[in-house]
Amino acid sequence: MLSFLQCKCYLLILLMKKQRCDKIIELEKKIHSCRICITNPRYYPPLPHEPRPVVYLSDTASIAIAGQAPGLRVHESSIPFNDRSGETLRNWLSVTRNQFYDRSLFAIIPMGFCFPGYDQNKSDLPPRRECQEIWHKEVFQAMPQIKLVLAIGSYAQKWHITGLKYKTVSETVSDWKNILSIRQPRGYNVIPLPHPSWRNTFWLQKHPWFQDELIVYLRHLIHKFL
Repeated sequence: MLSFLQCKCYLLILLMKKQRCDKIIELEKKIHSCRICITNPRYYPPLPHEPRPVVYLSDTASIAIAGQAPGLRVHESSIPFNDRSGETLRNWLSVTRNQFYDRSLFAIIPMGFCFPGYDQNKSDLPPRRECQEIWHKEVFQAMPQIKLVLAIGSYAQKWHITGLKYKTVSETVSDWKNILSIRQPRGYNVIPLPHPSWRNTFWLQKHPWFQDELIVYLRHLIHKFL
């Protein structure tokens, strides 16, 4: 039988877990109600459509996926990586769709929470800076259990990798072993990745080490956490 002290400690742990869970739920509600990019934008022009933040917070996941910003299809479905790039990313990680969307396993925190719209060439605009400036510090403080961040693209890499010295995603990803070996000030390690878009097919073909070395190690690491 458990002693009184053991029972007390166990109940205290359960209480702390519930408080953390409640905090995550409340924080995600606040993010979903955020309209600053329309009502009081820090940068112009304002968001060209109604905000629809797409973010998965977690009080248990050890891995955070940090991308750029939702595309139009994700904006319409409110499901992160619900497109071809998501299929590629899940293949890189060697996880099922159910595993990928299991919040107990993965948090999904893009640098911009909403689809930013298109530029004049019909390409996605950069992620809104308001999200990073207002929310990201609080989000990662609320998730101290995160051990590994998959930083996809330059915007995520510049924020998650302290003192990043490289100017291109290619240079950053090429130095993935060294970057992964460094514990970041927020308490997690980082693996930099290119965006899993068809637009990067040529880059992937030109750099076979990405599939032969980085992806092999990434899958090993992911399943170690899972």
